Amino acid sequence: MTKTPAPRLILGSTSPYRRELLARLRLDFECARPDVDETPRPGEAPAALAGRLAVAKARDVAMRHPGAWAIGSDQVAELDGRPLGKPGDRAGAIAQLTAMSGRTVHFHTHVALVNGIHAPADGGPGNGALLQVHDRTEVRFRRLERGEIERYVDAEQPFDCAGSFKCEGLGIALFEAIHSDDPTALVGLPLIATARLLREAGFRCP
Repeated sequence: MTKTPAPRLILGSTSPYRRELLARLRLDFECARPDVDETPRPGEAPAALAGRLAVAKARDVAMRHPGAWAIGSDQVAELDGRPLGKPGDRAGAIAQLTAMSGRTVHFHTHVALVNGIHAPADGGPGNGALLQVHDRTEVRFRRLERGEIERYVDAEQPFDCAGSFKCEGLGIALFEAIHSDDPTALVGLPLIATARLLREAGFRCP
């Protein structure tokens, strides 16, 4: 009996964190850089921003790889109703962690899975398959002294991380508590939800 080949899967991200997470599911996949403007729209809520960007990333990659399934994911931190982006440098990371000290921050992580056969170039809904899910994780930070913040930032240099920390590393010491349905969501790709979407798309997982 001829075995049906698995669908082609492409992760629309060059993030090493998302790549390492997806690799846990032991599926063959490729990585491609999405070409998406990540600038927030005026008045756009953090959850809406994460959702829009995740779908846009998946569609951009799927459009360039007809017949493949593309995963797009985006994470936006929310403090006082406003989005927090990646800090970019040491000063930005220190400023973010100072603002979050003793506060509760919400992290919105959205995952989209798109089949590229009919993914439209204009970013509209088109008639291709789109599966998506949203995760909301709550992080309560300890009250952090300036010296603690500087030591942490210098140790892990989390300049490419939303919220200025790496929870899978030393960053976990900055927290009082995490409330989430998926322990992998905060790293950037909620695997429980991602595995569910992949199964819906026909992947064997596990």
